[in-house]
Amino acid sequence: MAANLKTEKSFNFRFIDSPATVLLELTNLTDHTLKSIEILTIFLKEEETSGRGPSQAHIRFDLVASMKPNEKAVLTHKTWINGKPADSAHDQLERLKIIPGVVSPYVLDISWEDAHGKARFQRIPVGH
Repeated sequence: MAANLKTEKSFNFRFIDSPATVLLELTNLTDHTLKSIEILTIFLKEEETSGRGPSQAHIRFDLVASMKPNEKAVLTHKTWINGKPADSAHDQLERLKIIPGVVSPYVLDISWEDAHGKARFQRIPVGH
């Protein structure tokens, strides 16, 4: 008997270009309310050393308490550079946008609790 290895997507995403910055929008694709939605911190590759050396920048997203079925949420985030919050002029979320034909070096590692209180995870490749 073969196991069903198909993983259903619980979230879809898109980047929104606003006049001040780029924003990340998540959509709950399930028929259930999801709780404690969190995207793990994304450590960015060092641009000046072509990805070699320790990361000087990372992006942290705020926790989303819950999302109803088919609900969309724009996640707030903060870019940190050298251990300090960066101002909006140095925001790095733009680096997570997908460019066709370019390898996606980053992932959105999303965790949440389903309707039964079980922890669930989804990985979405992003970036350039």
